[in-house]
Parts: sequence; C-alpha cells; structure tokens
Amino acid sequence: MIILSCKDLNKSYGIDTILEKVTLGVNEGDKIGLIGPNGAGKSTLLKIISGIIDYDGGELFIDKSKKVGYLSQHLTLDSNSTIYSEMLSVFSELISLEEKLRELEIKMNEPYDAKKADYHNKIINEYTATTELYSNKNGYAYKGEISRVLKGLGFSEDDYDKEIKILSGGQKTRVALCKLLLLNPEILLLDEPTNHLDLDAIEWLEEYLKSYKGSIIIISHDRYFLDSVTNRTMELLNGKIISYDGNYTKFIEFKKKDFEDKLKAYNLQQAEIKRQEEIIERYRSFNREKSIRAAESRQKSLDKVVRIDAPDKDPTSAKINFTAQITSGNDVLYMENLSKSFGENNLFNNIHMDVKRGEKVALIGENGRGKTTLLKIIMEKESKDSGTIVLGRNVFIGYYDQEQSDLNPEKTILDEVWDVFPNMTTTEIRSALAAFLFRGEEVFKKISTLSGGEKCRINLLKLMLSESNLLLLDEPTNHLDIMSREALEDAIIEYNGTVMVISHDRYFLNKVINRIYELKENEAKEYLGNYSYYVEKKKNPLRYNYEEESEGKTKTQIQQEKRKKREAEKAEKEIKQKLKNIEEEISNKESYLVELQNDLCLEEIYSDPIKSEEVNKEILKIEKELENLYSQWENFIE
Repeated sequence: MIILSCKDLNKSYGIDTILEKVTLGVNEGDKIGLIGPNGAGKSTLLKIISGIIDYDGGELFIDKSKKVGYLSQHLTLDSNSTIYSEMLSVFSELISLEEKLRELEIKMNEPYDAKKADYHNKIINEYTATTELYSNKNGYAYKGEISRVLKGLGFSEDDYDKEIKILSGGQKTRVALCKLLLLNPEILLLDEPTNHLDLDAIEWLEEYLKSYKGSIIIISHDRYFLDSVTNRTMELLNGKIISYDGNYTKFIEFKKKDFEDKLKAYNLQQAEIKRQEEIIERYRSFNREKSIRAAESRQKSLDKVVRIDAPDKDPTSAKINFTAQITSGNDVLYMENLSKSFGENNLFNNIHMDVKRGEKVALIGENGRGKTTLLKIIMEKESKDSGTIVLGRNVFIGYYDQEQSDLNPEKTILDEVWDVFPNMTTTEIRSALAAFLFRGEEVFKKISTLSGGEKCRINLLKLMLSESNLLLLDEPTNHLDIMSREALEDAIIEYNGTVMVISHDRYFLNKVINRIYELKENEAKEYLGNYSYYVEKKKNPLRYNYEEESEGKTKTQIQQEKRKKREAEKAEKEIKQKLKNIEEEISNKESYLVELQNDLCLEEIYSDPIKSEEVNKEILKIEKELENLYSQWENFIE
C-alpha cells in the first residue's frame, strides 16, 4: 500500500534547478536509502516531504492518517529543558492520564456514602476506562522506552538532568533523534542519523530501525548502515530519481551490470551503424545507378533504426592513485610496550604491533582511547611515555589529518599545493588539481571558503603527490560523498605501500582492511581479518582463525578459492589484452579498407579492369576479415 508518493516534483532556487520531475512511491514498511552526490538535492527532497519548504511544481501525496517525522530542524528543543523532561514531553497525553488516574484514586479513597452510590460507581467506571486507555497506549512501559532509547544512543542516567542549552551540537542532534524515535511516526525521515554517534550507538540504531514498523527514508554516507537497515535504494542524480530493490551493495551490483549491459548494447549498435554507413558511402562512391539505389535502400533501413542512447555516466569523482616511489623494507613498523598518558588520563599501556610491507591495517577503539595520539607518536609529533617504536628501512610517512589542521586558511588552493611541491610546473599542478575536481578559476579560492569535502580532497591530493610508502590515515572518509569514498577505497586497494587507518566507516574497513588492532587501555588486541571478521570474532571468540569465519570454510578451502581468484584475474587480463588486440586490428583494417575504396576512385585503377578487379577482391577479402573480427569482438564482450 502506497502511503507517500511524488509525481513530477520540481524545485529551483533562482536559475539553479535542484529537483526536476522527481517521481517516487513509498509503500508501507519500506526502508529506503536515498543516495546521490553532495548537492544533488537529497535534503531538499526530505524537507519538501516533511513540509518545511514548498515545492515549485508537481504533486505530493501523503496518507493523511500517517505522521511524518524529520530528524533535523523539524523538532524544536526547549533549551531550558533537561534531556529527560524533553523526552517526557513526547508523552504528554500519558502524563495527563496519569494525573487523571491520581485524581480518581483520591476520590475513590473517600468514605463510601450509600446516598452517593451513583457518584461512586461513576468514579469506579471512569477509573476503569482510564486505566484501560492508559494501558492500551503503553502507559506502563513508556518510561522504560525513554531509558532504552537514551541509553541506546549514548546517554547515561547521569546525563538525564542536563539542560539542553549546555549540550554540544552533536549531543543536541542525538537528543532530537531520541525524541523523534519516541514520537514513533509512521513515516520517518532521517538525514545523516549516524553523525555524532559512536559505533555502539550506531549498531543500536541499526537494530532499532530494522524492527521499526513504520516506513523510513534515510540519507546517509554510512554504506554499512544502509546495507544493514534498508531494503530499497533510491538514487537522486541530475534532478531525477531511479529506484532499485535491495540495499546499497545490491544497488551497486545492479547499477554496474545495468551500465555494462547498456554500454554493450550501445557499442554494438554504434559499430553496426558505422559499418552500414561505410557500406553506404562505398556504394555511393561507385556512382553507378545500381550502387546508388543500394545505398539509398540501406540508408532508409538505417534511418528506421531506433538509436540507443549512450548510458549516463555518474558525476565525476576525484581520480585518486596512491603510488609509493620507494619500496620499503619488509618490516615497516614495530612497537613494543608502548604507553601514553596525559596527566591522570591513561590512554593506553603495553601496546604491541608489528606491521609488514603491503598490509592494510585498521586501528579502532572507543573515542578518547588515543588512536590519533598513537599516529602522532609514530610521526614523532607526540612523545611516548615508555616503550619502543621502530620504523623499518626506507619508510617514508604520509599523514592524513581528519582535522585538516595542516591547511593554511589564508592560502589559495593552488598555493596550498604548490608550496608543498615547489618543483612541479604550473601545468602539472593544475592537471593534478583538475583530477581532484578543482578546475578553472576554482584553484584561486581561499582555503577558508571551502567545504569539508573540498578540504578533504586537497589533503588527499597532497598525500597522493607525496608518493609515501606508509600512509597514516585519520578518518579519511569523513566529509566525502559516496562516490569519493569508493574512489578512495579503490586507490588504497591498488596501493603498493602500507596503510594504517583510523576509521568509523565500517563499509570502508570491510572493503580495504586485512588486519585490525582494537586499542584498549592495556593492550592492542589483534584480529586477522576485515570488519565483518572482527564483529564475528567478538561474538564468537572461540573461532580461531579468519578462514573459519567465512561460512565455515577451512583454511585449505580459502587458499584454493584465493588461487582460483588469482587465476580468474589472470584470465581476465588475458581476455582484455586479446580484446585490445582485436580492436587495434579492426582499426587498422578499417583504415586499409578506406584506402582501397579511395583507390577505386583513381583513374588509373577504375580505367584498368585488371587493377580494378584486384582492388575489389582485396576489398571483399578485408570486409570478410572485418566481419570475422567483429564477430570475435562481440563474443569477447558478451
């Protein structure tokens, strides 16, 4: 049953069109991930649905019996109220019923007067009806629900009496989210709900939303979160929405296959059109009545062909490519008995790590445990209290700072990069900036005017140009849209150096990491796998190795699968090379065919029957060879 729909919805700001003929339908119980590049209009769409802003044209239908709840701006918080009293305001009807029950209880305790029997019966009946209503509205459980939601999203009982006005922006957002969940609207609109949440709170929210009975539309850059919660994905691109069944990962798979299928069909048709056009042109070049008629006949057939449009490409993402200029030794980083405190605040003790060349290692742990401090100790920007830390031979560190503190707000983008790499030419710098989406006059923008995502791209560019062989990355996916995150992940996977990363992005950790250290107060516990393995190992600590985690497979089975994967990758490379060779041969023969066709126009050829016949035979031979090559090409790309 559809409870929300939009048809041809439009929204513009001045000459900028944000939404153009957006059409979508939301069924009861749908849990939808709304994705798209930054600035695509995702938040605008949610604000229109929630009634915060108006739309310019089109139709919007929302079932009148359904309440709509929106995470940001829709909920007002009383700055003088406490966290707990703000939650209680959601249940004002139940609190009124409680007060009524107390009043009735007082009246029921009055001495019984037989002359007022009707009055006493009325009080008893009213009390019974009110109690039943209170129970039906879950009155006996709402305080427990308040505590469950507050604790789930990271508030302790000590926080309950804190006033809203003293909270940080992130804490206020969490209070608003708690209040929204307690309101329990039938249509829940969430814009980046995992911002300001630690991992435990995110996991709690996932479980809460999975069992949520209403419909949900979620905007999030947390792809692991989307995979866990959603069953549909809507992509907002170029002002329009395309809907897919399935979560984010299934959307990526479907979209990739859909693009490949459309590109294949387009390329095949273009190749056939080109072949027909060349035949038509050759017939016309003969300039004989029969050949002209044949050309016209083929042209009519070609004109009737319904042309396939080239598939739309996604908006460009930054072209990230990390390369280590110098290969380090096999031993990259070793630490033993490392400890660090700030006054009475003990961050960690007895830390042991041994990182080898080429490993992709993640450093995780609770907030405030000292993960960033550990990276700074490795770079000698912070001193250790005790222990040993050794960098291997020929190790050159590149550091990505999540705070962007190494950027000078007064410099232009161009100068910020050029000052670090003064030996690069203007053309080289501009080309590098263009690859990271800074083009034209944009390179003269001041750093202070840039968004968080733009600052991220500058630091990633500087890191790429450094050609370091050990990358220390502190929350590198923060502020990046999904496309940029995908580009960064692919770059790290292809990177020939070593990586140590701090990240709360579980999808990122799952995709690129092969070893995890969980930083605790008195140890760095090692897990020999990605994030899914880490989660499974925490739940089932008796599992003794990474191979067991993978659907109960043995180590031998895993090794066999890895060997098969390598063989498949090798075969794929060979196919690509053969395909490239065929395409080059087609190109050469097509060029030769044009030369032969031009030769037929030469007087010394067409006036000489023998030479003319030889050229025509060669043309027929080349055309047959081309037909065979086209057939091979089609077989390869199928």
